[in-house]
Amino acid sequence: MSRIVYVNGDYVPEEEAKISIFDRGFLFADGVYEVTSVLDGKLIDFDGHAKRLERSLNELDMAAPVTMEELLAIHRELMAQNDLTEGMIYLQVTRGSDGDRDFPYPDASKVPSSLVLFTQSKKIADSPAAKVGMKVISVEDIRWGRRDIKTVQLLYPCMGKMAAKAAGCDDAWMVEDGTVTEGTSNNAYIVKDGTIITRHLSNDILHGITRRAVLAFAREAQMQVEERAFTIEEAQAADEAFVTSASTFVMPVVEIDGAQLGDGTPGPVAKRLREIYLAESLKAAL
Repeated sequence: MSRIVYVNGDYVPEEEAKISIFDRGFLFADGVYEVTSVLDGKLIDFDGHAKRLERSLNELDMAAPVTMEELLAIHRELMAQNDLTEGMIYLQVTRGSDGDRDFPYPDASKVPSSLVLFTQSKKIADSPAAKVGMKVISVEDIRWGRRDIKTVQLLYPCMGKMAAKAAGCDDAWMVEDGTVTEGTSNNAYIVKDGTIITRHLSNDILHGITRRAVLAFAREAQMQVEERAFTIEEAQAADEAFVTSASTFVMPVVEIDGAQLGDGTPGPVAKRLREIYLAESLKAAL
């Protein structure tokens, strides 16, 4: 059966889905997105993703195409129509199509935003990668200055992932002014002497929904957390490392730029945080 996707009010087979060639998301990367995980047929931290979506839209003066209550209903309908019990739901909002290409924004009262959503069915809880850990390389961070807005401008992160793949690794950590900002699609952490260290929030990094939850759970578990920048050299000397994202939850990192961390296997802090995150997030899932 063909996957059913949502396009501007309609649920259609993916082969029939259409967006104008003049859509500003296609022409200017003028759009934002969110990805929400689904476990046991429930949405993980939907409210957090919805609030960040509203913030991204507001930061770009982009109109919300539906209310957040309507967006939740769309998610649930897509889950039902695709029989999705585990995987992800991707949504993208763009500034829509004014019927031609021009740099100035169209009048939002006359040109509605576009909204598309689709599902991805895959096993994400029992991940083989989480059992062995990731290997990462470092790349220079040359992205624009508003990384706190979750835009669809993802070409450089794609290039970073391809550089990692070419090096025989899994992902890349981006470095700016000598310190790590974040991974290509995740927030980055190291652990030293029991303390979890991750970059503080600013416009330099995405304000991860999973990041927020994981740090809250860590503090509830009496783990020490320090929010500050760290270097690649400091990371290579760490006891362990990991990343967080909506699609990978807590994913251990076992090698950075060729330097093995610890014994080269996932560390106890990352493994424990993954267990806690999955258990607690399922309790609150919608």
